[in-house]
Amino acid sequence: MRQVVLALALIAGLVLAVAAWLWGPPVWAAQRRARLRRQPFPAAWREVLRERWPYFAQLPPDLQLQLKEHIKAFVAEKPFIGCNGLEVTEEMRVLIAAQASLLLLNRRAGLFNGLRQVLVYPGAFVVDRVQNDAAGLVREGRQVLLGESWQRGQVVLSWDDVLAGAADPADGRNVVIHEFAHQLDQESGAANGAPFLGRRDRYARWAATLGAAFARLQRQVALGEPTLIDAYGATSPAEFFAVASEVFFEQPRALAAEQPALFAELAGFYRVDPLSW
Repeated sequence: MRQVVLALALIAGLVLAVAAWLWGPPVWAAQRRARLRRQPFPAAWREVLRERWPYFAQLPPDLQLQLKEHIKAFVAEKPFIGCNGLEVTEEMRVLIAAQASLLLLNRRAGLFNGLRQVLVYPGAFVVDRVQNDAAGLVREGRQVLLGESWQRGQVVLSWDDVLAGAADPADGRNVVIHEFAHQLDQESGAANGAPFLGRRDRYARWAATLGAAFARLQRQVALGEPTLIDAYGATSPAEFFAVASEVFFEQPRALAAEQPALFAELAGFYRVDPLSW
């Protein structure tokens, strides 16, 4: 009898341990965010937004409040690592968190759940790449990058370009929006331009709309025509989604006028309407 009791106690302990492992982190995160909500948004952080990111002032008051809550959680939960001797400051954390959190407004998705850390370089950084050339040969080379998003949970950013993207909120170029759009895309697997959309019926319309817009951009680039969406978006569907996201948030009127179907799809995904700001 005693052995049976011990066995049952052991099983119960294992069940509790598994339950804590499965449900503990979300519960702890919810408790931490509840505590953060009770804390005021730091005055120094408001100054960072006012001085470094004019976009924030354009947002309606309710979205500003949402964004502040996201910023507090992002700074509290996501590790930042300086690279090439860069010392990460509070200003860097707040400015990056603010622009990344723009993509989460009105959405019930988590706080970039797959993101484990943000790496920040002082400026553009060099990476080694193995690529296939036009002849199908494998070649090694180096690339200079402003940002990068990795499926294994890292975003890499150039601080110089974070500042530049924040300073001009209407040029359609924002490295933080770009790389964190990739993070959303990668939550459903490898980046392919089709992030998690929820209902199954949305994928066909998404594929048709973004596929047509992607093909249009490729034709424009091939013909040397000027484009609203940066030509880099023509390299792959994943890059198209990220570049189109930059334009959606920073040049919404131009995008809605030129490609209303694309604008509508992105508005449905991001659940905001930048035309109203």
